[in-house]
Formats: sequence, C-alpha cells, structure tokens
Amino acid sequence: MARSVSFLGDSLGLVALLLYVEGATGAALAVALLLLAGDFTPGLFGAFAGAIGDRFDLKRVMVSCDLVQGALVVVMAVVLPPLPVLLVLVAVRSITAQVFQASSRSAVPALVKDEELEAANSALGAGTNGLEAVGPLIAAALFLVTDVRGILLIDAATFFVSAVLLSRLPKMPKAELSGHSLVKDARDGLGYIWRTKAIRVIGLGFFAVVAFSGVDDVAMVFLGKDELHGSDSAAAILYAGVGIGLVTGFALLAKYATRFSMPALMVTGFAVSSVGNLFTGLAWAIWAALALQVIRGLGIAGVDVGINTHLQRVVPAHLRSRVFGNLYGAIGLAAGISYVFGGLLLQHTNARVTFVAAGVGGLLATTATAIGVRRSAGGEREPRVRR
Repeated sequence: MARSVSFLGDSLGLVALLLYVEGATGAALAVALLLLAGDFTPGLFGAFAGAIGDRFDLKRVMVSCDLVQGALVVVMAVVLPPLPVLLVLVAVRSITAQVFQASSRSAVPALVKDEELEAANSALGAGTNGLEAVGPLIAAALFLVTDVRGILLIDAATFFVSAVLLSRLPKMPKAELSGHSLVKDARDGLGYIWRTKAIRVIGLGFFAVVAFSGVDDVAMVFLGKDELHGSDSAAAILYAGVGIGLVTGFALLAKYATRFSMPALMVTGFAVSSVGNLFTGLAWAIWAALALQVIRGLGIAGVDVGINTHLQRVVPAHLRSRVFGNLYGAIGLAAGISYVFGGLLLQHTNARVTFVAAGVGGLLATTATAIGVRRSAGGEREPRVRR
C-alpha cells in the first residue's frame, strides 16, 4: 500500500512538473533535462544508494526516504523554482527514491515466507505499475480543479501517507555494520556483483535489453501519428498498452509464477518484451500496435518478478540492498542511453525501423543472456530464504 500510494503521487507530480517546465520555458531541451534528472542521475549513485540500505535498519531507511522526498516536493510546490534549482531538487529526490527502492526490495524476504516471494513481488508490481499507469489520467482530472502547486502538494502528501504506513511494518533484522566507510561498502557491493558470475550475467543482460528497448517510449507517438496515421488520442492510447499488460501479467504471476524457475521466467520476459517491440514496428493498425504493447507489458511483468525474486533468494542478506541499488541504477543509465541513441536512429529513419531495431537487439541480448545463465548455473534450483 505504501509503495502504491507513493508511486501514484510520483506519476501525478511528474505530469505537473512536465507541464510547468514546458509552460515556463517552452523548450524541449528543458523537458529532456527534467527527465534525465529524474531517470539518469540516480543511476550514477546506485552503488551508494544500496550501501545505505545494507548499513542501517531497513524500516527506518524507507520511512526516512519518504519523509525527505515529501519535504523536497513541498519545497518545489511552494517555491516553483527556476529550472536550474528545480533540476537539482528533482535529482536529489530521485537519488533518495533510489535508496528507497533498493531497501524496499531487500526488505521483502524479511516480511514473507520463501514460498510467498513470487506472489509478494507480483502484488508490489501490480500496485506500483497499475497506479503509476492511471496517474496521468487522475492528473488530467485534477487540473480541472487545481493547478501545478496543488498537484505537487498532493504528491507530497502521498509520501507522508506512505511513511505512516511503513512505520507500521514489523521489526526486521538489523543490518550487520561492516565498520567500513560508505565508499568501501559501495565498492564491495560492486565487487560482489562482478565476482559472482550468475549475478553479473543477469545484470549485463538486463542492461543490454533495456538499452535496446527503452526507446519505445520516444518512438511510440511517432508510430501512432506518422506511420499509422492516428489522432493524438489514438497515439496516447498506445501508451496504455504496456500498463494493461503489466497489471494483467502481475495478476497471473501472483498465482502461477511458482511453476517456473525465476531465471527462466526472466529470460522469457526478455524475449516476450523484445518480440512485442519487434512486431509493434510491423503493426498495420492502431489496435494491432496496442495489442502488441499489451504483450510487451506481459513480458516486462515476467522480468520484474523473475529478477527480483531470484536475487532475493540467492544474494546474501547483508548485500541485497547493494545488489538492487547497483542493478536498478544501471538500468536507469541504460534507459538514458536508449533515449539518446534511439532518438538519433528515430531522427534518421522512422518509428517502424526504430521499433524493429529495438526488438532485434533485445532478442540478441536475450539469447546471449540465456546462454550466460545456463553456463553460470544461474538456472539451478534456488535456495530457500532463511528468515
């Protein structure tokens, strides 16, 4: 509930900030900088974000992160600062969110039984992605009765509600302080990932797939309006496809994920999401592209549950936050790379070519990951989490 509420607030706040920056500057570059501050910057600090979760009590870390994020959004709402200051505030809030994400994923095995991990991760995924998908619709309705400041204050309130909910979590095992500096702990986390072949293969594979597929967010509107000759509304509907697929996929996985090994589920998710992009580039109508993006969303749900559950089982408890911090920090960097190079490809070709290239590249990365997982014995039976 806490993550769902705060993710809903995030999506409301993002819409409000995008509209504020566009209205205040009228520059596409300013909007791009805002997105990079929110998505790319946290990736540069992923190693430190995870180290914080492994050094301190997870419950306190999560509550503190929500309070800090809420306070930062209140400042944005009250001041509505100029662009340079706003970018700094957004970057700091995003880094704090990265700390929260690593800690929250690390906390799940301490809260549920091993056989419930798949269902727990599916429930978290459905709540966060489902509410994040409807956030822009709610923001559109709120703009009828309030303004940017009002929506940002609502966003801030969701973080404070989340903090209250998290404060009711049961007591979790305390972190074993290493006695080292934060820099040393961050370096040790990176070293563990690089030394452990099975974890390294998963991380590199995930990075490669996202680096190819992240461009679909940029190319979608051009596919809908230029190649498929749809209206603004029709192009906007295409973005709902992934959200529908995600919610459906998480609902199915909550019940059936235990029938699969998690590395196999992850690789299957890579393949399905890449195939969805490939055939979206060949779609002949808006409804066909929408259906293919729903399929892509199903694949992403498999990736989310497969990776998170597998790492929660195989990574030692005192290193979990660092592994998640580094992994999802790297994914933010991969998305930024995809935006840049995919945007250049889109500029020099068209949306169809961009989607097909993303799909083919994703499938090649999936094949390499599958081979690497098999050779690294990452597909062996996972150990049960000892609580």
